[in-house]
Amino acid sequence: MEENKDKKIEKQEKVKETLWQSAKFTLFSISAGLIQIASFELMYDIIGWKSWWATYLISLTLSVVWNFTFNRKFTFKSANNVPIAMSLVFLYYCAFTPASVFGGDALEYIGWNGTIVTGIMMALNFVTEFLWCKFVVFRGQENTNELAKRQAEKKKASKEQNDIK
Repeated sequence: MEENKDKKIEKQEKVKETLWQSAKFTLFSISAGLIQIASFELMYDIIGWKSWWATYLISLTLSVVWNFTFNRKFTFKSANNVPIAMSLVFLYYCAFTPASVFGGDALEYIGWNGTIVTGIMMALNFVTEFLWCKFVVFRGQENTNELAKRQAEKKKASKEQNDIK
């Protein structure tokens, strides 16, 4: 019975961790989205560079580097090999970028507002990138960096303290 209770608690902790990861990924994605929107708007509307695909591609690249850096360290807490992880992210963008660039450019060409098209592409990117990172890039490598190890030690010490009481 005790074993079933431990498994249930472990499963609940996994669910909580995934929900917390989703929340952190969302917050970092919002910050990356702000970088993408700001850089896109700067080039597209303020400077007046009306090549949607080029401004989108540059702003997307800026946001990807930002998002990868913070999600690797704080969301997935991964100590995995950076070149391998970034290569996997690059593979994701090898599929996503052409689809979003050509699809977005086509929508803008037929009259859709460039900013709205960018927002749609950002939403698609957000959902699919989280899934890719969770189940491909950082699979089996989560909670392996120094931050995760320190947090695990604190949690263990706190649990031991509570067990004593």
